[in-house]
Formats: sequence, C-alpha cells, structure tokens
Amino acid sequence: MKKLKVFSLIILSAIALTSCKKETEKTAEINTTETAALETKSDAPAKVETASFTIDGMTCEIGCAKTIESKLSDLEGVEDAKVNFEEKKATVIFDANKQSAESLKATVEGVAGGDTYTVSDIQVTPKA
Repeated sequence: MKKLKVFSLIILSAIALTSCKKETEKTAEINTTETAALETKSDAPAKVETASFTIDGMTCEIGCAKTIESKLSDLEGVEDAKVNFEEKKATVIFDANKQSAESLKATVEGVAGGDTYTVSDIQVTPKA
C-alpha cells in the first residue's frame, strides 16, 4: 500500500511539472508578443488629445466619481483625468496612440460590473 502511495505521488508530481512548463512557455510567448506590440506603439510620438464626456449613474462623489477618476488615471497613456460629480462631467488628457475615446468610454462603463454608469456626449479635441 505504501508503494502505491509513493508511486501515485511521483506520477502526480511529474504531471504537475510537465503542465506547468507548457503553461510557462505559452505565457512567455504571449508576453513577448504583447511587448512587441507595445514597443511599436510607444515608438510613435505622443498624440495628446483631450476627451470630455458626460457620465450618468453616479450617486456619490467619493464612491463613484473618485473611483472612475482613479480607473481612468491608471490607464496607460492617460496624463490626467478629472471627474466632476456635480456637473457629471469627465475630462481626460491622453495619448491617442495608446488610448481612444472608445477605450475611455469602455473603462468608465465597465466600472462596478458594467451596469451602473453610462457615457455620452463624447468630445475629443487635439491638445494645442
């Protein structure tokens, strides 16, 4: 009985090690591809734009507006993000080579499970 347990442990260990190795190789391949794509985008000079839009569905300044502002600020290429709870407006300064108005909209509408906030009246202008 003891030999069966040891043999089973050895087999399970071999399977675990083999599957981890394949997963690591796959992850490394994906990371290499993503890095190459990012390097291609980052080689382009910054194309700074400002997006202004209305956010409906906010019920509080701290929980809603600050959370959305934080999510937008954390995006790659975003220089500055401000959300005004009282006016229900957001203003985001971003690099158009790394973000778009649609990606900003998707980020806001994806906060809190995607059923709470709605973005409208998007206006994008190049930064002078």
